[in-house]
Amino acid sequence: MNEEKHVISMLVDNKPGVLSRIVGLFSGRGFNIESLCVAETMDPHTSSITIVTMANLPIVEQIEKQLNKLVNVIKLRDLTGPKSVKREMALICVKAKTENRAEILSIVDIFRCKVVDVGPEHYIIEVTGDEGKLSALLNLLKPLGIKKIARTGVIAQLREPK
Repeated sequence: MNEEKHVISMLVDNKPGVLSRIVGLFSGRGFNIESLCVAETMDPHTSSITIVTMANLPIVEQIEKQLNKLVNVIKLRDLTGPKSVKREMALICVKAKTENRAEILSIVDIFRCKVVDVGPEHYIIEVTGDEGKLSALLNLLKPLGIKKIARTGVIAQLREPK
């Protein structure tokens, strides 16, 4: 069976060791976590965890069953596919030689990004979007010289019924 990216979202107790047990479940079974994003929710007693992993559907179902058995997991959802909104944020430090500055600013404008820091030889660009948008932006900036990048990983929300 083909492996594909799966986005798993969990509501968990905001307690020490919960994240460690969840990550341990993945590593103990030899599964890689492509991205991991954790933050407190509106309720300080709960956190939201979004994990992206590569696996085939039967394996993901097995992972979900194991995660649901963990005491501190309150709710679990598979947010793979069009039923959810997925976004990622990145800060990209780009070499900004004098001859390339106008081109970089044009790219920033086209992708509705924001320059958040300027130096004599660099721009730091903030971008938010889906994986396709970030990949397209990175492909355009790569030839100009990406110095470093920091990405959040995927966050996701289930779409509300229309």
